[in-house]
Amino acid sequence: MAYLPKGYVALERALSKLGIASRTHARQWIESGRISVDGTIVRDPLHPTIPEKARILLDGQAIVREEKRLIALHKPRGCVTTAHDPQGRPTVYSFLGDLGVHVVPVGRLDFATSGLLLLTNDTRLADQLTDPRSAVVRTYVVELRGQVDDAALQRWRDGILDDGEMLQVARLELRKRSGRETTVIVQLTEGKNREIRRLAAAVGSEVQKLKRIAYGGVVLGDLPVGTWRDVELTEL
Repeated sequence: MAYLPKGYVALERALSKLGIASRTHARQWIESGRISVDGTIVRDPLHPTIPEKARILLDGQAIVREEKRLIALHKPRGCVTTAHDPQGRPTVYSFLGDLGVHVVPVGRLDFATSGLLLLTNDTRLADQLTDPRSAVVRTYVVELRGQVDDAALQRWRDGILDDGEMLQVARLELRKRSGRETTVIVQLTEGKNREIRRLAAAVGSEVQKLKRIAYGGVVLGDLPVGTWRDVELTEL
């Protein structure tokens, strides 16, 4: 994609930023001639646009920016953080019902991980929360197979180089240790791919259960599995 001047985004992204559609749906609308910008039908999804200034119409009707929403879902294990899955697995969207707005996940939780997942129709907020420079703390309960000793856990604190990437927890608290399992509370400040599972493998262990219990100031609390609630921005 060609470089865009400051303030401009591709038209398909502009529609997504308005919170009314995914980029895939936006692209379909554009290519079928349903979208006009400042009075002209545009069929190029990459057309440079300033969302805050452009007059964008869908089928001749003005598109109104949706009210910003941030929701917290208690994601169950055994579902994926996507709208559609080629393998036919359940997705987190099956638990949302009709929200009246299109929301996107703030980061991801993998298929086997449960706990707090934030979703929003404010893509700018989502970008800010997931930007490594923001260093937003994510808190997890981690159940590891077998007895993991202090030296191994200290390696998590010191950092482990894995496939050219430095993996490191911001904070670690031991909760339980036995011959069968070790449970720790871990805090991360970056959303690196499968970071906790990779850390476990690096010290010869394996994650048995992984649950996110907080994202910034938003806590999972007693929210039932598979249900969601609206989040106030002050919680962040």
